[in-house]
Amino acid sequence: MLGLPALPRKLPSRNWLIFWAVTTTLSAGIIYDRREKRRATARWAAAVAPLAREPLPNPLALPRRITVYLEAPPADGLRVAQDHFAEYVRPVLAASGLDWEFVVGRREGDVRAVVAERARRARRAAEGPRQDGAADDSPDDSPEDQIEAVRRRNQTPKYDGVRGDVVLGRHTWKEYVRGLHEGWLGPLAPPPEVESALAEAKRANESAPQEADGPKRPPPQPRPYNAPEQYTASPLPQPIPAELAPSLPVRFPHLLGFLSTPTRMRRFFGRRYLADEIGREVASVCFCTYRDYREGADAYEQELALAHEEKDWVKSVWKDPPPPKASDDQSLGGEGETKSPMEQPREKIWASAMVLDPRIAGRMRRFELQPDEEARARRIVVPEEEIEGWIKGSLRGLWRYGVQSWKGDQHKVNLGNLDED
Repeated sequence: MLGLPALPRKLPSRNWLIFWAVTTTLSAGIIYDRREKRRATARWAAAVAPLAREPLPNPLALPRRITVYLEAPPADGLRVAQDHFAEYVRPVLAASGLDWEFVVGRREGDVRAVVAERARRARRAAEGPRQDGAADDSPDDSPEDQIEAVRRRNQTPKYDGVRGDVVLGRHTWKEYVRGLHEGWLGPLAPPPEVESALAEAKRANESAPQEADGPKRPPPQPRPYNAPEQYTASPLPQPIPAELAPSLPVRFPHLLGFLSTPTRMRRFFGRRYLADEIGREVASVCFCTYRDYREGADAYEQELALAHEEKDWVKSVWKDPPPPKASDDQSLGGEGETKSPMEQPREKIWASAMVLDPRIAGRMRRFELQPDEEARARRIVVPEEEIEGWIKGSLRGLWRYGVQSWKGDQHKVNLGNLDED
């Protein structure tokens, strides 16, 4: 009729209706959650954006710098942690104008070693040169020493203020707390077994053949200087500050396994809530508002932080490592040479209960956003054009182009004000 195609005489079959209903529902849920996730991140980024416009005291002054601790989650690689930071944390930090540095761990114990060494370095700096004339125990030509030497040569003043630490995930948080206790309650000099392992690793690194396109083999991970059982018997060092740098444990949901697909799907469709929670917590770091960690009747707040993430870890985390084989007791250097003591089974920090000393736990601080700042951020309205996808943005641009073409605005020539002399 009138050259128009005839309408279908009946509806599609039941199977087709089910297919299109399920497909449309899933697509709508994904699109809505993705848009609201971008809206939540953009809201908190806009809340901290005024901080980026605050001028520095002088041209040589350094901006505030925080430390971000990343570590590969159990049974997975480091890329997952990097993507989580880039998706939820970095947009808010970048909008605030803060500077940050990474401490990256690829296996269990890496973050613990770095945090402990930084605490020992702070103790050495506070104590000054040793009175007995002995050499310092700190490693020579470390990246921190080189950067500090350049700043002294350029007369760059240090940042005088609160910095802060951002820790992603329960597994990284456990190593962070363990490193604080090791660095502040442990000895400055390594124990004899650790010192011998360091010397042996250094000799092996120097004697290893250097490839043409790469550096020599790096030393293995240092063993802890103390154990949690030694906390109560360790004296508190004199140069320890009254308050340690504030910290923030950030959620890092990570669940593996085919049987966990329903839980993973539920989390996938609720990423907007995760983005809003992480954005609010990162905003507290940007505004530098913090409080004391609370002490409950049964446990410290540090022990309960992100404790629910341990239920998602794979079972291999809780299993004891297998005993070394006879072939593994020989190093690459030659037959009959045993492995370095540093290559022995490492301390299982993830599977162990978190042990806190009251002297260290009482000095820790936690970032928390003030209610008035949160209320102000909730009132921010994010324009739809900032969060819309490519399809909606293209349709909007096409519509505006059509309207301007209809009005003739696209073909007008701007000649300026002809009435001016």
